[in-house]
Amino acid sequence: MTQTYRNILVPVDGSKEAEAALQRAVLLAQENDQASLTIATVIDTRAIQNISSFDSTVVDTIAEESHQTLETYKKQAETAGVKNVAYRIDYGTPKTMVANDIPTEINADLIVIGATGLNTVERIVVGSVTAYVTRTAKTDVLVVR
Repeated sequence: MTQTYRNILVPVDGSKEAEAALQRAVLLAQENDQASLTIATVIDTRAIQNISSFDSTVVDTIAEESHQTLETYKKQAETAGVKNVAYRIDYGTPKTMVANDIPTEINADLIVIGATGLNTVERIVVGSVTAYVTRTAKTDVLVVR
């Protein structure tokens, strides 16, 4: 039996693994004309708060760069034939936003996520977003290597 997914979430962070996940999500969305694809970036507010010279221009710069990247990804998906593509920028803790908040808001039935977007030291210190999502998400999760 083949599962058909209608609301696909793909979180991206600019890594090659996230781009591979996006490509797989596009392929899955192409299989169903009714499918919608949501490309999401979560700006980690905890990391921004740790910047000693924090000011609003840091957030604005990160948001603008994210917007440009997501717009490019959206165009790629549309060019590939995906009819329903949206993107969003959220602020908060990436683990909980990707595993719980965003899927609930968009009624996702699949999360397609890269195996890891962090370097080795970051994974040891803060843990992998992917590992957290696979353990706690209430929807199907496809990990792309």
